[in-house]
Amino acid sequence: MQNKMRVLVLFPYPVEADGVSIQGYNLYKGLLEAGVNAIPCHHRDSLQKEFYLRHFKPDVVIGIGFWGNAPDVLREPLKWGCTVIPWFNSDGWVANYQNEFNQLKLMFTTSEWVRQVYKRDRVDTGKIVPMHIGIDTDNYKPVQDNETNLAVRRMLGVRDHELLILTMGGDVTSKGAQEMMQALAKIDEEFKEWRYVCKSWPSECSHEWREKEEKLAEDLGIREKVTFLDGEWTPEFMANVINACDIYAAPSRIEGFGMIQAEAMSCAKPVISINKGGPSEFIIHGKTGFLAEVAEEIKLNEEWVYPGMGYSTKQIVKFDSPKTFGYRANVDDLFRYTKELIYNPELRKKMGQAGRQYVLENLDYRIIAKKILSVISERLGIR
Repeated sequence: MQNKMRVLVLFPYPVEADGVSIQGYNLYKGLLEAGVNAIPCHHRDSLQKEFYLRHFKPDVVIGIGFWGNAPDVLREPLKWGCTVIPWFNSDGWVANYQNEFNQLKLMFTTSEWVRQVYKRDRVDTGKIVPMHIGIDTDNYKPVQDNETNLAVRRMLGVRDHELLILTMGGDVTSKGAQEMMQALAKIDEEFKEWRYVCKSWPSECSHEWREKEEKLAEDLGIREKVTFLDGEWTPEFMANVINACDIYAAPSRIEGFGMIQAEAMSCAKPVISINKGGPSEFIIHGKTGFLAEVAEEIKLNEEWVYPGMGYSTKQIVKFDSPKTFGYRANVDDLFRYTKELIYNPELRKKMGQAGRQYVLENLDYRIIAKKILSVISERLGIR
């Protein structure tokens, strides 16, 4: 009998209610269901991490995170002679660790867009394979439970006759909420029966943005129609809330994949996003959702770096040429697409069903795990 492949998966574990942890956990589950001997472990250096590296003797170590996690994900496993494969996102640039990335045999990024960010910042992309994040389609699925959906909507302050537009994220400004509010202010001139719910993860960053978001809503004259929420919600409750909405909107300013957009599609909801970054790679414009064009590109000539990023001191790094750190969606596009979905319930249903089918066929976590195993086998000969 052939021995099972041994894979150590490094990610924030036990599971936390954030995208990186869920990305890792879904991979771990998918590997188990594919017959792999997989072990989950937090990527921080610890006794248990050393134990698994020393005694489990993994054939492959897959580390989840972004370039800033390189020291934890790469260095210790490499000391033990392990084959290390990062599956990384990006926060707009790769500020350090290019030499370590360039010594790897294989690396995954969460999208082709992220791969291009690594390429721009001097990482050899010949070893990088884009791999979208797997979605738990058993949890994120359409639920035709009108009683539950109605209860959620009422708890969110949505009246029975109102349409619910939803945006969720670590903070909602990075998910395009300010652009959506501008579009909804235009919608409000002709259609009044809507509510916009913006849910953030409680953090200093989201708190700082909240003041600006509330002021914008006030200035636009729609403050009473926008509900701001904070909370650490489980995936199960996230699915409840998504199922209660009519339109999921996240024209993100920067997005390496777009997990919640994909989860909303998996719940058969039409999605409005931006034609840039990760979401543009899996949202089919006009079929599973709408993609607004880019109205503005945010470029920087320099940026701060810190010791936590692998630098000796806090300092400013000047770029040879400007780097793109964000985008702004075209508000007129957002207005037009939101209006089309508001006035056409049949289109909302049709797009939602197409989105669900797309996720089932392309983004289910079991499919993604098998794709990863196939690439490892083809590229490294490890089975």
